[in-house]
Amino acid sequence: MPTSMTDKGGVLRVPVAVLAASFTPTLSRREREQRSPSPLGTESMAFNSTLATPRGRAAAWADSLLVDHAVFRSVWTNLAEVIPGKLYRSNHPTPGHLAAATRRYGLKTLVNLRGHRKCGSDALSREAADRLGLHHIDMAFESRGAPHRDRILRFAGIYAALQTPALMHCKSGADRAGLASGLAIMFEGGQAAAALQQLSWRFGHWSRARTGVLDAFFVRYAAEAEGRIPFLDWVRTEYDEQRLKRDFVAGGLASFITDQVLRRE
Repeated sequence: MPTSMTDKGGVLRVPVAVLAASFTPTLSRREREQRSPSPLGTESMAFNSTLATPRGRAAAWADSLLVDHAVFRSVWTNLAEVIPGKLYRSNHPTPGHLAAATRRYGLKTLVNLRGHRKCGSDALSREAADRLGLHHIDMAFESRGAPHRDRILRFAGIYAALQTPALMHCKSGADRAGLASGLAIMFEGGQAAAALQQLSWRFGHWSRARTGVLDAFFVRYAAEAEGRIPFLDWVRTEYDEQRLKRDFVAGGLASFITDQVLRRE
């Protein structure tokens, strides 16, 4: 079994026989959570094997494509530049897309905003990063809660030492990638208005759903502290994530679409 299922142009090619031989019926959400609860409260994935065997590699691809929805990401990517020549963002790249981006942008680092997960996409992208000589960093964020102070500060430390150019990804490249991109802009001395542009419908972000709490985070800094105190000083000394969580109210329909229809993490 080859280590990559992409052609020279980076386009995904997965034999039907591979999927048929390794397909596992989809478990209910409750069953998946009981098997392997996620530390961030998100849905756990079905893959818990190794890429060292043909069967394990086939299972990883099946899980990635069918459970983690990479079948859509294989034909569509929202890769975009955040900081010119330094930082990029995208949905979870397939090995082929990661190789193509590395060649195009000279990437040195891959930042995984999902955290270490037991899913085929995670296993395949880690292997691809290693094969491409990329540094791989896990920096987990969540998309539906007020950003945690400790994670923002940890990300600030990672960003300060980051070997660039770097690519950051979450699952859909919409919410956590938008938050991290906005934070990077703030770390670079940018304005909250520019950070908010990273949380946009063009990346698949819904500001009226529960994910809109990420927008509210930057709006609060702009309203209460921008121009008075540097961003990271505000995060360290004044930011109140519990108050932001209490104050934010999401739209019911938008939340239903992102949570139940799109099945966002």
